[in-house]
Amino acid sequence: MVDLKAKPFHLNDEQIKWVEDTISDMTLDEKVGQLFVCMNAIRDEKYITDMCEKYHVGGIRWQGGTTEEIYEQNRMYQEKSKIPVLIAANCEAGGNGALLAGTYVASGAACGASTTNETVKNMAAVGAIEAKAVGCNWTFAPICDIVSNPKNTIVNTRAFGDDPDLVLERSLAYMEEMNRRGVLCAAKHFPGDGSEERDQHLVLGCNDLSVEEWDASFGKVYKGLIDAGLQSIMVGHICQPAYSRKLRPGIEDKDIMPGTMAPELLQDLLRGQLGFNGLLITDASHMAGLTASASRKDAMPGVIAAGCDMILFMNDPAEDMQYVKDALESGLITAERLDDALHRILGMKALAGLNHLQFPSKEGLAVVGAKEHHELAAKAADASITLVKDTQRLLPIRPEEKKNCLLYFIQSTPVGKDYKTDPAKEKLIKELTDAGFNVTAPKDFYELELEESSFMNRVKMMTLEPMEVMKKKYDFVLVAINMNGYAQTNNVRVNYSIGHSNEIPWYIHEIPTVCVSLQYTNHLFDVPMMKTFINAYSPSQEYLHSFVEKLTGKSPFKGKANEIVWGGRWEARL
Repeated sequence: MVDLKAKPFHLNDEQIKWVEDTISDMTLDEKVGQLFVCMNAIRDEKYITDMCEKYHVGGIRWQGGTTEEIYEQNRMYQEKSKIPVLIAANCEAGGNGALLAGTYVASGAACGASTTNETVKNMAAVGAIEAKAVGCNWTFAPICDIVSNPKNTIVNTRAFGDDPDLVLERSLAYMEEMNRRGVLCAAKHFPGDGSEERDQHLVLGCNDLSVEEWDASFGKVYKGLIDAGLQSIMVGHICQPAYSRKLRPGIEDKDIMPGTMAPELLQDLLRGQLGFNGLLITDASHMAGLTASASRKDAMPGVIAAGCDMILFMNDPAEDMQYVKDALESGLITAERLDDALHRILGMKALAGLNHLQFPSKEGLAVVGAKEHHELAAKAADASITLVKDTQRLLPIRPEEKKNCLLYFIQSTPVGKDYKTDPAKEKLIKELTDAGFNVTAPKDFYELELEESSFMNRVKMMTLEPMEVMKKKYDFVLVAINMNGYAQTNNVRVNYSIGHSNEIPWYIHEIPTVCVSLQYTNHLFDVPMMKTFINAYSPSQEYLHSFVEKLTGKSPFKGKANEIVWGGRWEARL
């Protein structure tokens, strides 16, 4: 059972009395509702009223919406809830994780590339300030995954890197800044992502490290955070077979479950061995990592019985909650387990000050996207952008010496009928032009098809100018790779807009070529022939501007690469 006077809660007698009185006054429906965090994408008052008064949800995590819409939505949740709700955001890179208008400061990878904690502290500060302005009190971060598999793109940009000591240091700095500003943290994704290349949105994730390897990496990070007072942990739909086999000798392969349904990982390892006394929440309950492991009827009560305290997202709220009530009646979830979960949930709410809730005033929305926050983003870009290699000694490229640039912009496959072109491409062209370059940016296949759907577009994309003509026209080629995404494919690779495209680097021995990644750090695996390679971490305005400053020698490269950038390939280092 939880100790609310101990770390991480440290509740006083008044707070504990509020917790106990609140729980004792709950109906069964209210108790079950507290176990769920709903995904709010509908903002009408009836929907919110139902979530609060019919289903009694314990928390919310929203999707989309303008700043004012989010503010009003969160205000209504607190006004209509008998028990104040935990309001969560994914402030993994700044305020953009809470609001579309929020400020992107730095990804985990950029924070890891920065040589001090200043970048991650600024990122967390901006995230906390902007999220709190709309009533947020909980962030699903830091991401304390460790990327040991160079092909992993699920947390490649989101995690701080491949070194457990660095991951712990950055995670502690993040948590300290968030907590200092009144936002509670949920570190993720226990038992740890980054050791394989598959996505638990699509398949059961598997952390295949040995017990000894896990202890020296993820165990070290989680123990350090727990000792420092980590409030909550998001449990991933990721199994850890080595520990399941150690803690449950003779367990059959078919019985190895994701962390969310593995009591040996939650109770024996996390609460017992690592001493975690805080709250456990599942990752999103619709992910295939969970649905591949059990029916929803079994999974909803199964995660609570195993040791999770809250469930992230519902399918049909009445149905999901009935599954839990049926399990309480059958004894699958004991009264003691439910009581323990409720004490942790209400303890978190007291720790967040929700027993004396004061919703922020609307005037506070002025901090969202503030000028000083974008200045911190520019500072983060300057500190993190990394020259991975320049074995051909091409840099810097000054427009007075090499003026004519051929830009190949490699983007993710567009989704949706309203596609026009990647806005980052236009921003990059403007930055290069403002710096003094003449930029030629061929259209990719997606852009050509917008103008006229034609077989000839394929011919155009497969056609190259004569090499000698290209040499005379262009002083250098810049290849910008802006690929991202998850929950659609198990990892993201460099993908040209058409097979045999002229975008493919057939020109590196003809014209001096620079390659920059605007997202993932491991693209050298797919373009190892590039002799000059830069990781810029983001397609945002601040990062594009800083990249061009560094390309032209007006600013030095300050970021530090880790081993993941080489993709495990010897030829990538040439």
